[in-house]
Amino acid sequence: MRPIFDAQLVNPVFGDPGVLIDLKFERRAILFDVGDVSALPTRKLLRVSDLFVSHTHMDHFAGFDHLIRVCLGRDTGVRLYGPEKFIGQLEHKLAAYTWNLVENYETDFVITAHELRAIGGVQRAQFRSRTGFRRENLPGVEASDGVLLDSSSFQVRTVPLEHHGITSLAFAFEEAVHINVWKNRLDELGLPTGPWLTTLKEQVRAGARDDTLIRVHWRTRDGARDEMISLADLKRKVLEFLPGQKVCYVTDVADNTRNRLALSRFLHNTDLLFIEAVFIEEDRDHAERKAHLTARAAGEIARTAHVRAAVPFHFSPRYLGREEQLRREFETAWRGN
Repeated sequence: MRPIFDAQLVNPVFGDPGVLIDLKFERRAILFDVGDVSALPTRKLLRVSDLFVSHTHMDHFAGFDHLIRVCLGRDTGVRLYGPEKFIGQLEHKLAAYTWNLVENYETDFVITAHELRAIGGVQRAQFRSRTGFRRENLPGVEASDGVLLDSSSFQVRTVPLEHHGITSLAFAFEEAVHINVWKNRLDELGLPTGPWLTTLKEQVRAGARDDTLIRVHWRTRDGARDEMISLADLKRKVLEFLPGQKVCYVTDVADNTRNRLALSRFLHNTDLLFIEAVFIEEDRDHAERKAHLTARAAGEIARTAHVRAAVPFHFSPRYLGREEQLRREFETAWRGN
């Protein structure tokens, strides 16, 4: 099965937190946190359509300026999602710059901001380059079951967690049912690969009726061929349906009962977890003062949630040269050795 996405840390484990999920066949990417993103090449930043910010400490949000500098002038704009007070903070960040020249750009770059409210629901606002990024409030929306983004191929959910008196959001990227094409069965039926397979998958994801006809058009040495085949036949003969993958991102959370219970539910059966492991267990008192996880706590959380694969990150610089100690502590707690 060819994965539809690639998930990776933006920086090494001692660098600013962040995970890029590149959707290979959609010409887009999503980003969890935007601290130092200078390591990401321009071509990847230009693919970012949606940016999810756990909270607005500098190491999680300072790179927004760099991202906008790179992307300003493209057609699509970008959508941002963050915790309470996020829209106001974004408004002030944009107001810190002078935008008198952006009106000359051919495109109107639009930033749409979403703020998860403590009282429920999502507040929204947009900022357009042609108005100098002045705030324009939009109608609020619901966030049923924490869903911030819902597309035909994936959704992103969130859960609010405690971090030293503020909220830090954890995120889950959940792929829709994966649709795999059996190439050998196409060959047996004498059908080609091509753009029509994308149409086929789109129709399946949209819930089209089984009697929907899919046009297959291709050229051979004997000339053009054209067939209309029912969706039901194609689903039965050439498609395989597999469970989608779940990727989660957890950073800057206190190790307390409330957070552990919330994470146990939220992370259940995660395929790939990126989770902070900031301090070693012998420095637990310091971790509690800073409201961060130790490597052992992170491993215990991963084990409780039955996580299949995990990547610890956001190591404190005090452990430079001791990276393996943090990894071993995490691994031991996760595997239960």
